[in-house]
Amino acid sequence: METAYVTRTKVFLVEDSAAIRMRLIDMLGDVEGIELVGGADSPASAIEGIQRTRPDTVVLDIHLRGGSGIEILREVHSAHPDIVFIVLTNHADCQYREIYTHAGASYFLDKLSDFEKVKVIVAGVHARRKHSYPTKQ
Repeated sequence: METAYVTRTKVFLVEDSAAIRMRLIDMLGDVEGIELVGGADSPASAIEGIQRTRPDTVVLDIHLRGGSGIEILREVHSAHPDIVFIVLTNHADCQYREIYTHAGASYFLDKLSDFEKVKVIVAGVHARRKHSYPTKQ
C-alpha cells in the first residue's frame, strides 16, 4: 500500500495595486496544490507576513507603499534563502533586473509581457516540491 505525502505550496503576494493583487489571486487560485497564505502592500507588512507564514514562493513588486521590494528581498532572502522570489514589475529594465537577481530573486518578470508566467513558475515550484517528498510503501 502506497501513502504519498501530500504537500501544498504556500504563496505570499507583495503588491500595492489591489487590481493586480486580485488578478494574481484569481490566476493562482486555479493552480492545484497552491495555498495563498497572505499578502502585503508595504515592505514592513510584507516582511512580517513572510516571516509569520513561511511561504515557499513570494510574488514581489518593486514599487510599494512606503518603500520598495528590494528591502524585502534583502532582509528575507538572507534569512530564508530557500524561498523562491518572483519579481513581477512594470519596471523590467536591466538595471532593476541586475539589482534584484543579485539580491536573490529567482525570476524577474515584466507585468506587461510575462504576467501569465507567474502561474507557470508557481506550478513548477509546486511540482518540484511535490516530487521531492518520498512515497511510503
